[in-house]
Amino acid sequence: MADKKEMTVEEKLRALYDLQLIDARIDEIRNIRGELPLEVEDLEDEVAGLTKRLDKFNTSLESIDDDIKAKRNKIEEAKELIKKYTTQQKNVRNNREYNALSKEIEFQELEIELAEKHIKEFYAQIEHKKEVIETTQKRLGERQEHLTHKQDKLSDILAETEKEEKALQDKSEDFKAQIEERLVKAYARIRGSVKNGLAVVPIERGASGGSFFTIPPQVQMEIAGRKKIITDEHSGRILVDPELAQEEKEKMQALFQKL
Repeated sequence: MADKKEMTVEEKLRALYDLQLIDARIDEIRNIRGELPLEVEDLEDEVAGLTKRLDKFNTSLESIDDDIKAKRNKIEEAKELIKKYTTQQKNVRNNREYNALSKEIEFQELEIELAEKHIKEFYAQIEHKKEVIETTQKRLGERQEHLTHKQDKLSDILAETEKEEKALQDKSEDFKAQIEERLVKAYARIRGSVKNGLAVVPIERGASGGSFFTIPPQVQMEIAGRKKIITDEHSGRILVDPELAQEEKEKMQALFQKL
């Protein structure tokens, strides 16, 4: 990689402020998107969860249907055995055999009674699950509709801003490549420590941009001289004079319009 061109202090200040304007525009684009990507992600997770829940309930219903069929088969088997034992009772040779068959018949009748009780309980479970399924389907429909709306909205915003954001990111990297690494690191550190991401600001009405702290006249003169890089003692931001700021804003505005 070729060595970076030696820059004057003024050129460094202009490059840093240009970089700030580019990054501020990227921030603005991302703010337009706001929380939409996260909202879409949360809704996608919720829809997936509700869909999975419905699948489990439907699988559970199928399982209960199988259980009901098994119990009905059990009832039919018990009825056949009762019929068989009743017939056998007609041909017994003594009371002991008769009583033994009676006990078998009684046992099968209990089996039928228990199976019918279980079937009744299964149908109660089915009704409950169907109510939950209906509620879940309604919720899923609402969430799916909301998700589609948010996805469409996000797609529209991305379509409008994605190309510009990518071009701006490339420009940001280009400007960083022109500035000495020490200054780029300082810029990134300041930008990361201030709430609005503004690491390079102009003097406005005698104060640091976005601040109420007045810059002494002597310091203002030094900043206007563009002979050294001066930071605000309160916020740590790099300061530029209003004229330089205005010139670079106009230049960068023209650049933004071409993207």
